[in-house]
Amino acid sequence: MNNQRVDGAAPAEPVVWTPIKHYEEILFELYDGIAKITINRPEKRNAFTPLTVQEMIDAMAICREDPSIKVIILTGAGDKAFCSGGDQSVRGVGGYVGTDKVPRLNVLDLQKMIRSIPKAVIAMVAGYAIGGGHVLHVVCDLTIAGENARFGQTGPKVGSFDGGFGASYLARVVGQKKAREIWFLCDQYDAQEALDMGLVNKVVPLDELESTTIEWCRKIMEKSPLAIRMLKASFNAELDGQAGIQELAGNATLLYYL
Repeated sequence: MNNQRVDGAAPAEPVVWTPIKHYEEILFELYDGIAKITINRPEKRNAFTPLTVQEMIDAMAICREDPSIKVIILTGAGDKAFCSGGDQSVRGVGGYVGTDKVPRLNVLDLQKMIRSIPKAVIAMVAGYAIGGGHVLHVVCDLTIAGENARFGQTGPKVGSFDGGFGASYLARVVGQKKAREIWFLCDQYDAQEALDMGLVNKVVPLDELESTTIEWCRKIMEKSPLAIRMLKASFNAELDGQAGIQELAGNATLLYYL
């Protein structure tokens, strides 16, 4: 809940998030046309399991189909971590192993879903966005970071890597040299360094993180939903190849039905 005020002004209306659907490992809430998906595993620095990812995919599908949801926020519970990547305690042969004993890398499906959903997705980052959690914020349309945010990759330390959006799209965002530095050195970067390299859009004090993110959501909601949809598909088309062209062309077809 956020209830900030400007000096000399009346207190702002409190932000009250209403549950949309209950899950085990995420929170899925709505406020004023804004959906918020929160990885709710703070004791694990919001590391994800196959169940976490499946629940996020389900929530994203609801966001896509519900016309009352205009913008989506992706975040992590607490102020210590946005997401620290895959939960290594459930890593097995062939992927991350859920309670059904089936190994999966279903986070790749989530990444594609974030890219293709025809609504803006904003990463709201407090604390660590590391490894697979770093890739999650990268594939979001925008990133707003608290001053305590830290970004980086860890995969090559243990023989892992993300050769998809985590590398190719990252290079589009920060440039080839910087992207290679991020992956080859596995250093961590603070919020200001991330802002300087274009990895995030804005850095704010931690206690202003949610209110600023909501403000950005409202600015987006003032714009044409169709324009936002078409722009997102257009931005993605080059990198996403034939699938990106299909997404853009499909969205353009919608104009016939208006």
